[in-house]
Formats: sequence, structure tokens, C-alpha cells
Amino acid sequence: MKNEIHHKKMTVINGGHFSDLAGFYEEVSQFFIKDEDWNIGTLDDFDDVLYGVESDITWKDSRKSKEDLGFDLTKEFYKNKIMQGKPFNVQLIQQKLDDLLSGNGQTLFEILIEIIESHKNITLILD
Repeated sequence: MKNEIHHKKMTVINGGHFSDLAGFYEEVSQFFIKDEDWNIGTLDDFDDVLYGVESDITWKDSRKSKEDLGFDLTKEFYKNKIMQGKPFNVQLIQQKLDDLLSGNGQTLFEILIEIIESHKNITLILD
């Protein structure tokens, strides 16, 4: 019987390459959908492309990303969705904004971490 060692793929997200959500999507698109003719453009898209991915992900400069994708950008993200209205659930987004403003809500950085960690075949290392 042969022992096969299965090596997980290694992916590096470099926080130095982006400072907003669109930049994050561009950064991760090159790893997870580089041969596709579409790009990741929403949190749901990001979650969807991670299904079936088996990888160790190292997020370099994660402190910078935590700052960049933090309170201010998240507040702006929710306000833009509320202004846009449909197809967004404005009441739900208003609740998320209210939670954020009261100190109980998640920032975009925390949401992205939660999405990654919800995929059991992915190990996330914040660097």
C-alpha cells in the first residue's frame, strides 16, 4: 500500500495590494477564478467560489486590511446599498448599519474572515 501525501494548495492574499472591497475581489479573483470570464463582485460571489476549494490561505498585511475594510468602509458600504434600494433588503441592511454604529456589527473584514472560516477545507492564517 502506497502512502500518498495530499498537499493543500497554498494561497496568499496580500493586503498590500488593495485598500477596498473591489480591490479585495480583484486580488482573490486571480487565485480562485483566474480562468473564468467573470469576476467576484459581491460577498455572495466570494462565498460561492470558495465551495470546493481546499487551500491554506495566508492573508499577508491582514492588519492593514482590517483597517482598510473596517468601520468607515463598512459604514459606506451599507449606506450605498440603502441608497441604491432594490434589489437590496434595505431593512436588513439598515439593521446591520445600526448594529455597526452601536458597536455590535461586523466590519467587512470580519465578514470576509467569517466567510473564509465557514469553509472547512480552508485554513486561514492572518499574517
